[in-house]
Amino acid sequence: MTAVSLGTPAVPRKRRSEAELKAIVDDFNSTLAADPTHEPTADEVAAWAAFHFDGTLAVACSMADAVLPHVISRFAPGVDVLFLDTGYHFSDTLVTRDIVAEDLPITLVNVTPELTVAEQDEKYGARLYERDPALCCQMRKVEPLARTLPTYEAWVTGVRRDEAATRTNTPLVTWDEKNGLVKINPLAAWTFDELQTYAAEHSVEVNSLLSDGFLSIGCEPCTRRVEPGEDPRAGRWAGFAKTECGLHT
Repeated sequence: MTAVSLGTPAVPRKRRSEAELKAIVDDFNSTLAADPTHEPTADEVAAWAAFHFDGTLAVACSMADAVLPHVISRFAPGVDVLFLDTGYHFSDTLVTRDIVAEDLPITLVNVTPELTVAEQDEKYGARLYERDPALCCQMRKVEPLARTLPTYEAWVTGVRRDEAATRTNTPLVTWDEKNGLVKINPLAAWTFDELQTYAAEHSVEVNSLLSDGFLSIGCEPCTRRVEPGEDPRAGRWAGFAKTECGLHT
């Protein structure tokens, strides 16, 4: 499997204008998503994305599981899968990433921050995530992704409406104003159980932490197990008034 470093994603043709890309979003919402009694399935959204963004599509994956890369690569083999390598991941997550890169027809793009963990510690002090998790996420997730996305016309995420109150209105396809490209959320309507069922039926790799109480997996210092009755993202940034890293807000 080919590994592509930050800054060299393989996109073959000139990027279309903002107006052209917004027109594609409008077309989706006025055709495939126009029927209020039928929301397009994940496969329908993936097929649509592969058709309209052949060679200009990126999939963002946290490696909690490989369901999203599996769904998309069935319609867009060789698709770039962006992994934000923050330097703080669980070893289980890195193992999952490496297995996914070997098992699926994808191109893994390992996206890294400008500063190593050691360089960040020297500049901002050790354990910045304990003092200012928002700044840590900004430097290690948001900014690296923002530097990478402009090469593409659309990005695909695994955001689901059942994950947290902040995500209940997630659309299938929208214009991402902050990053300036189309944002596609084919699994938006799925539940956690549906995700697990798909993984089992298709023998898709799943991060071992999911079966150990970690229902939403981020950086190791900022992630705890979820208690019964809590929403899946309750284990992220415990003790802080923070529920999102900034990638989807």
